[in-house]
Amino acid sequence: MTARGFPAFPPRRPGLARSWWGRAWLQALEDTALDGEQLKQGRKYAYTGYVGAITVSPGVLSATVQDYTDDTSYRTVVRLEPLSAAEWTRFLGQIAVEAGHIAALLDGDMPTDLVDAAADAGVRLLPDIGDLDPECSCPGWELPCRHAAALAYQVSWLLDADPFVLLLLRGKGKAELLACLGDRPSTTPARTAFAQPVVALPEPPPMPEGSPPPLSVPAAEGVDPDAVELLAVDAASRARSLLTADVPDLGLWPDTVRYAATYPRAALRLSPDHPTLNHAMAAWRVGGAAALAVLESPWSPPPADLARAHDALMSTVDDAPDITVWRNRWTLGDVQLRYGKDGRWYPYRDESGQWWPAGPPHRDPATALVAVLA
Repeated sequence: MTARGFPAFPPRRPGLARSWWGRAWLQALEDTALDGEQLKQGRKYAYTGYVGAITVSPGVLSATVQDYTDDTSYRTVVRLEPLSAAEWTRFLGQIAVEAGHIAALLDGDMPTDLVDAAADAGVRLLPDIGDLDPECSCPGWELPCRHAAALAYQVSWLLDADPFVLLLLRGKGKAELLACLGDRPSTTPARTAFAQPVVALPEPPPMPEGSPPPLSVPAAEGVDPDAVELLAVDAASRARSLLTADVPDLGLWPDTVRYAATYPRAALRLSPDHPTLNHAMAAWRVGGAAALAVLESPWSPPPADLARAHDALMSTVDDAPDITVWRNRWTLGDVQLRYGKDGRWYPYRDESGQWWPAGPPHRDPATALVAVLA
């Protein structure tokens, strides 16, 4: 496994990261932290040289940090999830598109257009809220503690000097990354490739207007001609969407729910007594696959997201509501708000002891609450 070691920073004058990507790193750290005092002490530890040599490897930063109060040294780690193989393939493709990208990286710069292009390809290089996962052998319970905060602050200085530190954290060091670029199938310079005439693919044929012609599906035991006709119409529509838009592969159950929600009369043929299909269809109709995930899969959001939501509710509702919080589900009597991984709040209402979707989602939890109460 590739790893790089960096000597301990000597004491230095206080100062923030100079590069925009170094500041973005610190923004992720500070947005995640719930205790500002730990960040303040972490900055002091970083500036006064209490952090030892730093080791950077895929997904892991580590160092020994000395405590100011008792001179005890603690083993401190900050983790950041590496990119998957598919994400690396897409990111390398973005680098290869523009020769200036790799030149900028080698010159110690992280072009914003490269980061934006990577994001458009579904690759997030810089950490966001909750992405930095601190761990320390000290007895403190804070996340991050002052030792982990000190390590993260000093890493922003490493990022200032060398953006390849971030890429190593995401899974590939400089040598491996350059080797991967050299091994890519196309060795044609970008300038030459883009000078070639572009042959555009023809537009997909237009969808026919009105009802499609009936299919000649003979009746047979176990075969419903109407259901087969609906499947054919849906398959054609789905194929066109795959050709003209970035439509993800849903999987068997979500696609079943999508089909039933789109063609209600087909739902009766699928399984009229299915215990959860109607429930899932209701969720799909208010928010598609994201809403179905909110219905079926509780999860633990970043604490900073929950703190902001609590503040939003308290500042909007006159009388502070009695809220029961369990993971991403906030219950207020017969009303519930569920926080999705898409950053939206989904309103629910208790109907005969079962929680049912009660309307479209909202970015603001207070708006979602007011809508469902109304």
